[in-house]
Amino acid sequence: MAKVLVVDDAAFMRMTLKAMLTNGGHEVVGEAENGLVAVKKYQELLPDIVTMDITMPELDGIGAVRGIKSIDPGARIVMCSAMGQQDMVISAIQAGARDFVVKPFNEERVLASIAKVLG
Repeated sequence: MAKVLVVDDAAFMRMTLKAMLTNGGHEVVGEAENGLVAVKKYQELLPDIVTMDITMPELDGIGAVRGIKSIDPGARIVMCSAMGQQDMVISAIQAGARDFVVKPFNEERVLASIAKVLG
């Protein structure tokens, strides 16, 4: 079981991911609606893994990955992208994300990605 921080500007997406993760036996320890909140919550909660949306207000997912990685180089982050965001996914991986899942979410794929990143 992993402690997960769910980051997405859409409350519905956070709720959807939270349900999938909980069904998979993980504990959602926090949620963030933008990258600035995500970096702050990461420092407070020190989760095992983060699911990170790419497109958000204030600070996007790529900036948030960089922020979290500067605090904890070993941070495990899975990017969540919409179709057609391949360039941004590549940037996110270069910034230090370990994997990505595409919206709309497939529960099996989300849980497989979490398991893979947790190693």
